Amino acid sequence: MMKRVYKWFFDFAKEERWLSEMARDGYALVTIDFLGRYTFQQVERPRPTYRIDYRVFSHASDFEEYCALFEDSGWNHLWGTKNSGVQYFVQAEEGAPDDIFSDMASRAGRYKRLSAMWLSVFMAFVPIAVALIMTNQYGFAAFTSPKALYLTPGLWQMSGARFWRAFLFETPFALGRGFLWVVFLAPLIFYLVAFFKTQLLYRRYFKKNGAA
Repeated sequence: MMKRVYKWFFDFAKEERWLSEMARDGYALVTIDFLGRYTFQQVERPRPTYRIDYRVFSHASDFEEYCALFEDSGWNHLWGTKNSGVQYFVQAEEGAPDDIFSDMASRAGRYKRLSAMWLSVFMAFVPIAVALIMTNQYGFAAFTSPKALYLTPGLWQMSGARFWRAFLFETPFALGRGFLWVVFLAPLIFYLVAFFKTQLLYRRYFKKNGAA
């Protein structure tokens, strides 16, 4: 039986614990997508230990060597590609090491790499946001002068059924003009929050584990 769960994690350690709890309940992880949808399969004896890393590879050969290194240590690469960043591993053997990381610094380092990714995405959006502000395309008129969003000539002088037909027809377009900025502002805020959150996680785990 398959089971699908939607969740979102910033903290890899919390995600690992949750996946292990699901395994103890009889559900083995099969796949994950970028919308936060986890697909599990109910099995009789799932492997209970998961580990998550974050790495992006320039070459397929580097990625294959990376996966092979952990497989030689008793960890199967469960999900991830050379470009996905997040890499999921499951302990394949009873006698395998308890962790895929060689030391505390490398365990904390995955948060540093993830934080750098969020910052790079945020910086990629900044020029777009600046261009929209400079060209007055952020649509703040939706709050200061909502009538200006309607471009139908003489709309506000119309009355009766004629007015309502024109008004209702143009309203979706007016909302698009007035709130297009949300499409860019919302991701910008999310990427910035994600950067700071993962930076805090990196510093917390780095200090907590005595890697400093």
